[in-house]
Amino acid sequence: MERLIKKLVILGSTGSVGTQTLDIVRAFPDRFEVVGLCNGYNTPLFKEQLDEFKPTYFSTLGDIESGYGGAKLAPAEEIVALLEVDIVIAATVGCVGLPTSIAALQAGKTLGLANKEVIVMSGNLLIETAEAGGATILPIDSEPSAIWQCLEGEVSEPSRLIITASGGAFRDRTWASLGDVTPEEALKHPTWTMGAKITIDSATLMNKAFEVIESRWLFDIPFEQIDVTIHRQSIVHSVVEFADGALKAQLGPTSMGQPIQHALFYPERQANRDLPKLDAVTMGSLTFEEMDQSLYPCFELALEHGKKGGTYPAALAGADEAAVELFLNSKIKFTQIPDIVSETLAAHESIAAPSIADTIEAAKWATEITLARYNHSTILS
Repeated sequence: MERLIKKLVILGSTGSVGTQTLDIVRAFPDRFEVVGLCNGYNTPLFKEQLDEFKPTYFSTLGDIESGYGGAKLAPAEEIVALLEVDIVIAATVGCVGLPTSIAALQAGKTLGLANKEVIVMSGNLLIETAEAGGATILPIDSEPSAIWQCLEGEVSEPSRLIITASGGAFRDRTWASLGDVTPEEALKHPTWTMGAKITIDSATLMNKAFEVIESRWLFDIPFEQIDVTIHRQSIVHSVVEFADGALKAQLGPTSMGQPIQHALFYPERQANRDLPKLDAVTMGSLTFEEMDQSLYPCFELALEHGKKGGTYPAALAGADEAAVELFLNSKIKFTQIPDIVSETLAAHESIAAPSIADTIEAAKWATEITLARYNHSTILS
């Protein structure tokens, strides 16, 4: 019988999804207990979280000694595997999230997956690891969560998935006009407030290709049955089509709160007055447009290598992570991102049937070789 109080570990607790997860924990103190928190280098905020939520364990890349606030410092891979842990929220950014996600699944935990790169890199390896460990993967990323919610209760398989995309910061521009755009311009997303990496990926539509790859594996559906449409309002998060032509869509405000809460409480649904609600009367018109392929060269590049399989998807994720950092640090132009990722992928020698170790190494190689071409040695955390 499931415990009334779910015990959580949050990976990436100081990021956008991590802080919103803690907002929900804060709203339901009688339903959740934070066992472990893990973060990168945002030490001031992380100390505030340790003081408030008083986890038993923590892991950090910052300078915090074991015993702070009564919590023990431990490796994240060990924290997620603790016997008392019920659910692990993978809210980290980028390729760094794969080892801890694998450790959680191997330990049979429920994994709330917000990190796209984890499943893009590993594909069916992640699914097989979950099955072998008796674990469960619950999507938190808004579009896969929408698909999941549309499929709940259905006995028939979907015939098509339609993933929506806002189009990003430059959706009304031409590719030729983007040569001199700044990181500050690219970070002005028209509808969502997100972290820097995913916001740039939204501008290139790399993130949407990642969501197609993610959905292919999460829902066991061929690439050919997944479409993407531009939906400027970001209210319809995804649509599922069935064999009889029926369409089911999940609508919601531009907030990660609902998909996070759905994963945390699943299979329940709970009222939460702190979550924004969508007013169907005042939300206005909803529009859907065909994607302009010429404006988003990263999209087809990513899908091509996602379909190739092997270690290409891991190299893709690593190269993109590096290219985004280079752009954010003004080392390259925005329009160089697809060429730089493509150059790294062209140099990659893929392993057809990789292990998890092969997958992690491919992403690391792609990141390092991409950064090295511009004498840049750090990576966003």
